[in-house]
Amino acid sequence: MKYYFRDAYFWAFILIISVTIYFSIGTYFRWFNLGFMIGPYRFNHWLSWIGFLFFAIHVPSFVSLKRHYKNRIRTLMGIHVLGNLLGFMLMSIHFAHQIGRSAQFYPDLGTGVALYLIMPTLVTTGFFLRFNFLIKYRKSWRFLHTSLVVSLFLIIFIHILHGIQIL
Repeated sequence: MKYYFRDAYFWAFILIISVTIYFSIGTYFRWFNLGFMIGPYRFNHWLSWIGFLFFAIHVPSFVSLKRHYKNRIRTLMGIHVLGNLLGFMLMSIHFAHQIGRSAQFYPDLGTGVALYLIMPTLVTTGFFLRFNFLIKYRKSWRFLHTSLVVSLFLIIFIHILHGIQIL
């Protein structure tokens, strides 16, 4: 049996992805009511902003910290993997809520679709990197993973500007 089946992070990854799928489907079909207002915004928007804030703070910090604290890489990687998966879950719930809206209230999905196509690809490449799947392509996965992070931040910035009606 492969070593990753004994790795707690592997099972945490599987659990978080399973919960993400469940909550995304439930949100899409409105099994869960996440459209209620908190202040001026809907709850599902708050979830996506929390997920984005984690990405915005953690990803640049992780890049710096992993270079300076090489002896703590396992802990840093655990926070990186699990934290980003939780951020992905929050953003998935938001996306599912948006695409599950009725036709008369359907949103303009332009940058949102681009963002959501990038995020599962980031999760997949991160999974391959973390658990050494298809190891002979490791350099390609790392390049793709890093490039997608840069793209994600650029498109999120445009998405936010569009959302606050600057663009």
